[in-house]
Amino acid sequence: MEKSSILDDIDKNAKEENFSDLVKNKNVRIERIVSTGQTSPKDFWYDQEENEFVLLLDGEAILEFKEDDKVKEVKLCKDDYIDIKAHVKHRVKYTDTKKPTIWLAVFY
Repeated sequence: MEKSSILDDIDKNAKEENFSDLVKNKNVRIERIVSTGQTSPKDFWYDQEENEFVLLLDGEAILEFKEDDKVKEVKLCKDDYIDIKAHVKHRVKYTDTKKPTIWLAVFY
């Protein structure tokens, strides 16, 4: 068994988001996401088969949620978390451009 740090190997100037599976099996997937100003493409909405628990470890982000034709924004700061149920349409509107936004996402 080997220990690791969730803060290892973070590229603070990455041009693209970095997705790293920390744990993955048939029931759960735990992923670290590092954003450096990236957002979801215009008019793109995630519509996932599984629930997603998200904990923001550092940085800031704004998520948008779409239900019918209404859009709601939720701002996340360090230590904030949100539980997104399956098939809830959502997207990333903003991530911090001054420092990495580090997400811990648990898909279940």
